[in-house]
Amino acid sequence: MLKKLLRSSRVAATPAFAPAPGSRIYAIGDIHGCRDELERLLAMIDADDATRAPADTTLIFLGDLVDRGPDSSGVVERLLTLAKERPRVRFLKGNHEELFLHALDGAKDALRMFCRVGGKETVLSYGIDRTEYDSLDYPQLAERMAALVPPAHRAFLERFEDMIVSGDYAFVHAGIRPELPLDEQKPSDLRWIRDSFLDYRGALSKMIVHGHTITPEVDRRAYRIGVDTGAYASGKLTALGIEDRETWVLNT
Repeated sequence: MLKKLLRSSRVAATPAFAPAPGSRIYAIGDIHGCRDELERLLAMIDADDATRAPADTTLIFLGDLVDRGPDSSGVVERLLTLAKERPRVRFLKGNHEELFLHALDGAKDALRMFCRVGGKETVLSYGIDRTEYDSLDYPQLAERMAALVPPAHRAFLERFEDMIVSGDYAFVHAGIRPELPLDEQKPSDLRWIRDSFLDYRGALSKMIVHGHTITPEVDRRAYRIGVDTGAYASGKLTALGIEDRETWVLNT
């Protein structure tokens, strides 16, 4: 799976784009159940933010909090708490949140796909042991998941956004359909698109910051920046800092 998702990371010059005046943004890539890496990165963000001049600091999580890593439930709980404690924390819905929520709704096809793409680790993190997991058929698994996932977790994930725009930047989980204006994008593309966005070489109306596709380092292109460094496989969880016309990288 990692080889399929992994792309080369070629660095291009950073265009002269800026977020909304007075704002400082940290865009956090796909966490995928890596609670320890999340804690380390949050500490790094706080330390970095403290060294800079006062600004309206916002944390934007680019989606895919769950699946593949060992502690998806812990990640969701930690960020649910963080959202209550800090006024400027925002979350984008990734394709893995979409699958998780559909599985919790009892959609059998979504549950099958969820389990194939790392959902097993999410289920285990909510208290089902491996022996029980292996003994359950899909209807039984759906019933156990509905009983074990706290309603607060589900409600939290359901509130996630599709796109966030700040000045010259637009933040999405996977990418955009390049030929369409931002206000005409479909949520399914924002969460699932890959090649038709990644291979596009024309101009875009905003600098697009996204996760979803793993690269060894932050992937800077003329009109997009990819921030998914494959934390569940590499141990490297990444945040992109943005202020005025400057960007910088923090990673574990």
